[in-house]
Amino acid sequence: MLDRLSDPPLRRPPDSPELRDTLTQILLGLRLDGVEYGRCLLRPPWAVAFPAQRSARFHFVARGGGWLRTQAADWVRLNPGDAVLLPRGSFHVLASAPEVPAVDIDSLARVAVSENIYLVHGDAEAAADGSGEGREPPASDVMFCGTLRFNLDPLHPLMAMMPDVMRAGDLAQRDPTVPALLEAMEREVALDRLGACGILARLADVLAASIIRAWVECGCSDSTGWIAAVRCPKIGKVLAAIHANPERDWSVPMLADLMSASRSSFAEAFTRTVGESPAKYVAKVKMFQARRWITQDGMRVAVAANRLGYDSEASFSRAFKRIIGHPPSAARAEHLGMREVARARE
Repeated sequence: MLDRLSDPPLRRPPDSPELRDTLTQILLGLRLDGVEYGRCLLRPPWAVAFPAQRSARFHFVARGGGWLRTQAADWVRLNPGDAVLLPRGSFHVLASAPEVPAVDIDSLARVAVSENIYLVHGDAEAAADGSGEGREPPASDVMFCGTLRFNLDPLHPLMAMMPDVMRAGDLAQRDPTVPALLEAMEREVALDRLGACGILARLADVLAASIIRAWVECGCSDSTGWIAAVRCPKIGKVLAAIHANPERDWSVPMLADLMSASRSSFAEAFTRTVGESPAKYVAKVKMFQARRWITQDGMRVAVAANRLGYDSEASFSRAFKRIIGHPPSAARAEHLGMREVARARE
């Protein structure tokens, strides 16, 4: 048993039933609360900088191509059919060539098709007078770009384990459903029917999951973090259980039992794969769940503390502040502030 736990997690075949089951469980826990969608028509030379933001971003190269650079990595080529997902919305640049000076994405002219749906032109003059709308320049690069809001905080442990960039090479051939998804998104944009934004969000939900799945199947070399956890069914099973029921009073013996391993071998394997101890990871998941309850659902601090099994509100508040960085009262105030803003808009 110990030998199997010590095996490198990436040796698991990407098409194994255990991996598919683990990946399914984890992906089912990721949902999108909203989406902003743009179809970018870009005539070389062009370069666009995307500033850092809390929401995730995705890009799909429909025609032509380009280059991608992040703060952590040098330029990489993007070919037609390639897709990238930046889970935490980190700063990056897309360009027709690395030497082209970049302009901010917000400086490009855009035509609003409907709420949160845009046609973006690299040629500002064409977009300004409307001559670019409805037709594409003969040699344009075409990219689909979207902003996604996952239902998890960007600092949530599951999100924090993801890399800055998930690149799925030749996604269109790896997953034939992706072109169909994009065609469906195109139809929603073109027809502007009732509920188009909601349908786009669900389609983008599936698209993001498809990018993650293809990225996992690419066989990335990461030996720790999200990719390692997902590709190791034993650890993946434990993670799925924790995220499915964050309210449970998880202990190391209970989690070790899920892996059918001793406490010491489980703790060593979990820490090696995930990058932190089981107790620390569980505590983070609990506090981020509490933050969501308080900030978004308006749950009272005492109720959240009791629901997570804390003996007192004071001990819960200390744990919350240690992990989140501010007391739960600040999260409560954030909820009240959002409610006042919503009322003002009514």
